[in-house]
Amino acid sequence: MRGRPISRRGLLRSALLGGPALVLPGCARDDGPHRRLTLATGAPGGPYHAFGHALADEAARTPPHPRVTPVSTAASVDNLRRLAAGSADLALAMADAAEQALHGAAPFTTPARVTALARVYVNYTHLLARADGPVRSLADLAGRPVSTGATGSGAQVLAGRLLRVAGLTGGRAVREQRLGLAESVAALRRGTVDAVIWAGGVPTPALSALARQLPLRVLPLETEAEALRAEYGPVYSAVTLPAGVYGLTAPVTTIGVGNYLLARPQVPDREARDVLRVVFDRWRVLLREVTAGARLEPRFAVATGDLPLHPGAVAYYRSVYG
Repeated sequence: MRGRPISRRGLLRSALLGGPALVLPGCARDDGPHRRLTLATGAPGGPYHAFGHALADEAARTPPHPRVTPVSTAASVDNLRRLAAGSADLALAMADAAEQALHGAAPFTTPARVTALARVYVNYTHLLARADGPVRSLADLAGRPVSTGATGSGAQVLAGRLLRVAGLTGGRAVREQRLGLAESVAALRRGTVDAVIWAGGVPTPALSALARQLPLRVLPLETEAEALRAEYGPVYSAVTLPAGVYGLTAPVTTIGVGNYLLARPQVPDREARDVLRVVFDRWRVLLREVTAGARLEPRFAVATGDLPLHPGAVAYYRSVYG
């Protein structure tokens, strides 16, 4: 039998803050070979794809050797739908999209039963335009072609909310181009879009490569970060793109959104726990190609908002951090 997922708040109170011992439900077997777990990632060239393939490689090298098979997808929304349908066991997703899935909010039609293993790193929202182009502020996007992320991606969900709080709807709406990262970079280089909205680690390699070829303007989103947090809650925060990335001569404040490593509730506790052992043993390798300078710590990892932690994740955190 399997028990109900355990909330982050309960774990923090009892497991990480030195409270009374937590009795975990369930009777998962810890012997026998690992089953193969399908991990829904993202498009090639993007951070989810890089993280997922690094996790699979490190799992093969690192005891207890859980078997992880990454698959390319359109990213967050697509991944959450795969989890709900049972065609993926694990997935990466942005926090805002994950909470929409949990509550059955658009673009999802029914609540999805998903659980969290960890919050693994923070996405930084990039609003990029050509330095020699007409876009100098968010308001300048009105009526212009803008890449807002691929259909099925978390970036597309975030872009929709960002444009809404910025008043870029109705007669001031942008001309949305739903392009993935590689297509967005190519379109900005060609001039077929005037701006790109992208959410990912820092630096995103494809954007660094573009910045070496084409001077970029990175627009600040501090006001919009506050507006999104006020309307949608703490899944959004203000973060800083540091000077030096993408040719920036000064820091730029933008919108931060957490990224979760998720699991179907049906994934055995042992499998979830062993995947987390690899994540925490090898996080430097996993994050190296995704976001520079990031660390993975337990108090950060269990900050999964409304999403309950998988019981196997609770078992892992209890076993390692008391």
